[in-house]
Amino acid sequence: MRWGHIDKVNNFYLILALILPPERTSLFPRDHWNRLYQLNAFDIFILIPYLAILSILAIYGVHRYYLVYLYLKNKDKVAQPTARLATKPKVTVQLPIYNEMYVVERLVEAVCKIQYPNELLEIQVLDDSTDGTVEIATACVAKYRGLGFNIHHIHRDNRYGFKAGALEHGLKLASGELIAIFDADFIPAANFLEDVVDYFSDAQVGMVQVRWGHINREYSLLTQVESVILDGHFMIEHGGRHFSGRFFNFNGTAGIWRRQAIETSGGWQHDTLTEDTDLSYRAQMAGWKFLYIPHIVCPAELPVEMNSFKTQQSRWAKGLVQTAMKLLPRIMRSKLPWKIKIEAFFHLTANICYPLMIALSLLLLPAMIVRFNQGWFQMLYIDVPLWLTSTASVSTFYLISQRELYPDWRIRLKYFPFLMSLGIGLSVSNSKAVMEALLGIESSFKRTPKYKIESKTDRWATKKYLRRTGVMPLFELSLGAYFSLVVLYAFTNQNYSTIPFLMLFVIGFTYMGFMSILHVTLHRWLRDLQYDAKRSAPELPS
Repeated sequence: MRWGHIDKVNNFYLILALILPPERTSLFPRDHWNRLYQLNAFDIFILIPYLAILSILAIYGVHRYYLVYLYLKNKDKVAQPTARLATKPKVTVQLPIYNEMYVVERLVEAVCKIQYPNELLEIQVLDDSTDGTVEIATACVAKYRGLGFNIHHIHRDNRYGFKAGALEHGLKLASGELIAIFDADFIPAANFLEDVVDYFSDAQVGMVQVRWGHINREYSLLTQVESVILDGHFMIEHGGRHFSGRFFNFNGTAGIWRRQAIETSGGWQHDTLTEDTDLSYRAQMAGWKFLYIPHIVCPAELPVEMNSFKTQQSRWAKGLVQTAMKLLPRIMRSKLPWKIKIEAFFHLTANICYPLMIALSLLLLPAMIVRFNQGWFQMLYIDVPLWLTSTASVSTFYLISQRELYPDWRIRLKYFPFLMSLGIGLSVSNSKAVMEALLGIESSFKRTPKYKIESKTDRWATKKYLRRTGVMPLFELSLGAYFSLVVLYAFTNQNYSTIPFLMLFVIGFTYMGFMSILHVTLHRWLRDLQYDAKRSAPELPS
């Protein structure tokens, strides 16, 4: 039904009902008032969950605004070392790797360039690999060991505990007072330890986290958007939480732990997929102080392939929900200040929004039908504020982070529509991860493949490690088609103002599904061509 004359009349009477005293409303025909509030069972069945979900998402949107406020209010409270250490501590650098044949040499080379007294630096290559990475790592370690470095290749025959298990195993063999950790896709600067270790002059400091940089930000649209997402996390989330005295988490890499903080907080545990966040909360609850230093940056390689990106995001989503289920009851029962408890709740439960987004997506078309037939008044005063609170907070969150980091931040605004769409598109795979966590379904630690992509001329499609897509892209494409129908409905009912917003859903789901299939198809096709070329190549005479 189109918004016609009757709807306008009804809205007119509703406005009068709001501004006139009750005794004056009797001047108008009674059936006008009855018609205004008349909802059938279908309307109620749709609107109650629709508005409930939208309200919950709006609450998380308000929290996102609050994080921006906390950051802007406290951003000048960046910690400085209380003193310079008179005696440098011994540092063990742990490099957990699993099937990283393309980047392990780059990682070891970068770590061996770190400027620190050789007698105080120990390097552990914690290798759980099952492919040619083992031979590459062995040769690389032997090379630098021959050059005088205290470096060890520690290979396990099983992946018990996954990354947490490898770190736990390495810690038993480590001799360092401080433990620096770098994943395979990171390239620490030569002055990393010199810049960071003095923060441990405060005996209460248990962990120092630095900001991630991006060596291949310019590679593609995907990497541009990923970089904005990570910038928002490190600047606004970490900054807002830490600078205002709330808990934040070690990110699994590009940070240094005090060994004592790990050991007195229960050590590395592998009952969640985010062992870093799990240990972070346990250590801070035990009284250890965490520091976030945004002006020290450790460059890293962003995932360039869609399925790898989804794997990474799904692991983080599932792990945070697992950590929430494990630690939130303990946090809420503790004597911690309520500001810490509340922020911990929002931090650890934020990924619940993904299945809520899927439910809201499915309800959107019937809800639009109901709302359109009721007229514009209720949508304007109820739906629109809730939607803006939920969605505009995302743009604000990332806009502030870009403004704080880059002089040319305005140029990056062109990626924001794709940022919104990508977040929507992730809701399918991340919802699956969240539901698995809630249902107690365990899964292995699926590491993010790295391909040593550092510039636009580098290629990944002929390399190993690409994952299968499964049926997930089909669900994403189905939701893209569904929202195309929603756009068509809005167009035929002349509700043109909603179409740009609805197109974010169309683009997000379609782009996610299409690129997931395209990347796998391209990889298989190029690998087959490569294999055929090798088979058809003439043998050289011996």
